[in-house]
Amino acid sequence: MIARVILGVAGASGAALGLSVARQLSEIDVEIDLVTSPAAERTLTEECGAEALAQLQGLATRVQDCRDIGAEIASGSVPVAGMIVAPCSMRSLSAIAHGMDDNLLTRAAGVQLKERRPLVLVTRESPLTLAHLRNMTSVTEMGGVILPPVPAFYLKPKSVEDIVTQIAARAVDMLRLGAPVARGWKPELDQKLS
Repeated sequence: MIARVILGVAGASGAALGLSVARQLSEIDVEIDLVTSPAAERTLTEECGAEALAQLQGLATRVQDCRDIGAEIASGSVPVAGMIVAPCSMRSLSAIAHGMDDNLLTRAAGVQLKERRPLVLVTRESPLTLAHLRNMTSVTEMGGVILPPVPAFYLKPKSVEDIVTQIAARAVDMLRLGAPVARGWKPELDQKLS
């Protein structure tokens, strides 16, 4: 049976993260239900180009309207393997942390929490306010995973694309759908630990 995953893309900077998550999910043959906020659609265009939204939608199995609070994925009775929100704005984080299911993206995230399914939020903001930190704590206490887009410098990335790809892969790996997608740390064989 093919896994089904919800990919939410909120309006935070870092729209390339959503594209990369979608590419990596499609490479491991996962059905993708895509939900983009109106702000995400604008950010995709501004950061990734005029064709970015169409590329993202082309990777999805189903494109859901963020305003359709009655869509199939708004119900816990619909079996999905989990959800990734990449990037996740502080507005979406706050709504998820406080159970404000006011659009399909935040409703679908809330469903993952109530059904005890994986929810991974690639939260994008810096520096963080106390409100942001408290919202992250709240989501973590409910079982969600906060995965800020922090570069794995130890892998010696050669480009921004390398960094984005690795962060997106870590988010995909958090769903535990199969073998890890992200590059793992491998110490040099001749390096002695002290």
